[in-house]
Parts: sequence; structure tokens; C-alpha cells
Amino acid sequence: MKVSSVEQMEELDSVAVEKYGIEQKLLMENAGHAVYSVIQKELSVFEKKFVIIAGTGNNGGDALVAARKLRSSGAKVKAFVVGDPSKFSGAALKNYQTAQKMGIVAVVDEKGGIDYLRLSLSWCDAVVDGLFGTGLSGEISGIYRDVIEEVNKVKKPVFSVDIPSGIGGNDGKAHGTAIKACCTITFGLPKLGNVLYPGFHYGGKLYVSHISFPPELYNTEKIKVELNEPPEIPDRLPWGHKGTFGKLLVVAGARNYYGAPYFSSLSFLKAGGGYSRLAAPKSIIPYIASKASEVVYLPMEENENGSLSFSNKRRILELIEQLEIDFAIFGPGVSTDNEAQSLIRVLVSEADIPVIVDGDGLTAISADTSILKSRKKPTILTPHSGEMARLMKIKTEEIESKRVEIATIAAKDLNAFVVLKGAHSIIAYPDGREFINMSGNSGMATAGSGDVLTGTVAAMIGLGLQPGEALRTGVFIHGLSGDIAASVKGEDGITAEDILQNLPEAVRVYRKDRGGVLKKYMPEVI
Repeated sequence: MKVSSVEQMEELDSVAVEKYGIEQKLLMENAGHAVYSVIQKELSVFEKKFVIIAGTGNNGGDALVAARKLRSSGAKVKAFVVGDPSKFSGAALKNYQTAQKMGIVAVVDEKGGIDYLRLSLSWCDAVVDGLFGTGLSGEISGIYRDVIEEVNKVKKPVFSVDIPSGIGGNDGKAHGTAIKACCTITFGLPKLGNVLYPGFHYGGKLYVSHISFPPELYNTEKIKVELNEPPEIPDRLPWGHKGTFGKLLVVAGARNYYGAPYFSSLSFLKAGGGYSRLAAPKSIIPYIASKASEVVYLPMEENENGSLSFSNKRRILELIEQLEIDFAIFGPGVSTDNEAQSLIRVLVSEADIPVIVDGDGLTAISADTSILKSRKKPTILTPHSGEMARLMKIKTEEIESKRVEIATIAAKDLNAFVVLKGAHSIIAYPDGREFINMSGNSGMATAGSGDVLTGTVAAMIGLGLQPGEALRTGVFIHGLSGDIAASVKGEDGITAEDILQNLPEAVRVYRKDRGGVLKKYMPEVI
């Protein structure tokens, strides 16, 4: 499913009206009916009591359509217009006038009306939020802030129209304050703010109604962002051997960094990969081997700091050729030691195989990103916001405010497939396509989780997917594994080990019922 920006959706609206002759009043009627239908499904309507909160734009008009339909179906309705009703125009004005004639509308502004709204919120069973929608500009203040806070205070079920009021349509941020909804009904396509955090949290269950847009509008190639619905994992060959499912080399680890090499090399096997070799400082290998005896170890020389010596360069490159390594992971836990950092830069530059660069490896290449641009074989980068800031030479705060945009730029500029890790990770291709991953939970924000992700992505390559598809599938499977762990233990206290141990089950259930698994993470289309 595609995901649009506010501006892209405005363009779709214009094309629907101008090219297809779908009048705005019909789009508004369809939107209001979609809201009504979700309320009927989630709560039922007859003899229920509703408060409708309407702004003076089209979002308010949608809400007033829902108010009319609710009342016609036997509900008791009180509608409140927040602001100056003289600002209504077009189809929204017509629906306001209808609500006036029905005697169900009152006005809340700086002069008054908030006390009556407060009493009505205590009286009602549920609220319809049509205050701002995606047309929000600036921070919420004044009477609008008061209204939102009153709605949130009563903790009644709230059905938001298009997006919870106060949430930015493009960034998903709460601009001062925001409605906390139980359900959001968005139109045409999900907006970025519907699926990015914290907007996704504020929105509750997400529904999508195409409100009669022709499919060629919302399936347009101009919209590059999609929800991540990765492909099927190729079947395992019954006669396959360990080499059939990928030969991986992991270059990782340093003194005091035991987890990163362990998780990245073993998660490859747990997610279905075939042959995992770990090149790590020789002093730490016995400790890792005591936990992961299935991995094959290649002891490497280390310097006085316990980090990989640069002298390992020739041997590692020769091993890649001699052992016919298919792909490599460079960097988890190698430390920021100068020798180890130089070694990773050279390996990324000279290894003529697909590579995944993670952790301290990302710090290494951030010193010279030109080595990525000249690579001929695919490169996958797995940064969190801090690592992305170093790669792109910008502040972390800018990354957090423009996650989708920055991921797109990074993938193009760095000639790499990129996953910007975080709640609903962003996956970007060098050709400009982007995917927002919906699996995973807050319990996965724990040390070592990213190393498990790296090995999982590598396993998807080993199972036969191309690098971009492998990245999308690996990110989803990693999140699914974390969700399986959370279903048993809760989100508090999940460790990377829990995610690692649930990878086989995650792959199994995805293989068995891909459609059913994906459906749980996608918005419901009505």
C-alpha cells in the first residue's frame, strides 16, 4: 500500500475533481460515510450518544457528514464547530448549514462554549474528531488546545477524521498537543503522519477509505513511499546443503564487545542461513564459541587495544576468495580503534561481494563515504539516527524530523540500500523507492537488537532474495520475531537473545501464512 505526503494527497484531490469530475461534495460525503461505517463497526450507533468536534475546513465538513449519518441512524448527536463558522466554504459550508437546520450544532470559540462542550463530553459515549486533519499549520494553542485537552481528559473512544488533530500529516509529530484516538479513518491513502511515530500511536487502529478515487490515482508511480509488504521467502531446496543457503563472513568484535559478533553471526543461522564464519580478535573467540558452537571461527590478529589489527586485511580478502564467500557483514562491535576503523574502510572498498555495514563499521565509513559510491556490488547500510547523522554530516535532530526524506537522500547519495532503524524503520533503495516497516515493538530498543537484524538480513540473501528484497524481508522478520517474544514476555525486559531465539518461529509463521501475517500489520481498507 502506498503512503502519501499531504501535498501528494492534495494533488490527488485536485486531479479527482478536475480530470474525473468527482465533485468535492461527493468526496466529502464518501469520507463522512467512511467515518460513520467504522463507528458502526467498532461501537454500533443506535441510541448511542456522540460529540462531533469540527474545525472550519474540509476535515470539519467530513465530520459533519458523519454527524448527519449518525443522527439518521438513531444516535444522539451534538456537534461543536471550533472557531469562526464564517470560514466555512464549498461543500463544508453546505454541511454546516445542514447541521444548523437539524439543530445539532453549537460554536466553541474564544468567547465561550467550552463549558457546554465539557458537559457534553461527560454525557457522550464517543467523540468524532474533525478539528484539523492534515491541514495543520503551526503549534496548537488557544481554544483549539483547550478543546483537544478536554477531549483527551474524558478518555472516551475517539474516532479521528483523516489524522488525529494535532499530528503533523508529514512528520507524525504532535505539534503542542494532539488527540489520542481509538481509531483513525484516513482517505485516499495513509499519510506519512498516520504511520510514523508518534502519530501512529496517537491514531489507534488505522482504517483507509479510497472515497471513490480511481486506482490509477493512488497507485501512481509518482508516490514512492509504501508500507513494507515484503515478498515470499523462496522455498528451501530439499536437497540443499549448507552452502546452498549462503556462505557468510562476519568481521566483527573487539575486547569487551562480545555480543555484536555473537548475535550477527548466529542470527544468520537462526533465520535460515547456511554457513556462518566469524573473523574476530583471537582472544575473544573462545568466549563466543562457548555460546555459538554452530559458527565457524577465524581467529584474527589484534592490537594492544584488543581490536582487529590492520594486518588482517590481506588474509580476510584472501579468505573471501578462497572460501567462496557470498556476502559479508563488516563492523559490528569492532570498536572505534583507529586500526580497526581503517581495516573496515579498506574491506568495504576492496571486497568484491555484497556487503552489509553495521555498527562501528558505519562510523568507519562515515569518515570517507566515497568508498561506497565507487562500489560495484550491492551495499546495505543499517544505521540508527546517530549513525545516520554521522554518515550524512547533519544533526540527529534533523534526522528525527525528516526520517523519510533523509533515508531517501542517503540511499541515493551513498549508492546503497539503507534501513534507518527505529520505531517503524524506513527502508530506502538507491532508485528512490521507500518502505515503512510496521512490525516490531518498543521492547526491541535494546543492546544487540541491531546485530540480530544484520544477521537476519544476511540470511534472507542466503535464502535467495536480492539485496533490496532481503533487506525489506529481514527487517520485517526481525520485527515479527520481537513481536512474538513480546507476546510471551511483554515488551519490558526483551533482550536481543529473545529476538534471536524467536527467529525460527518468525520465519516459520511468515512462510506458512504470509498474507495473514502481513494483514495484521496493515491498515484495514473499507
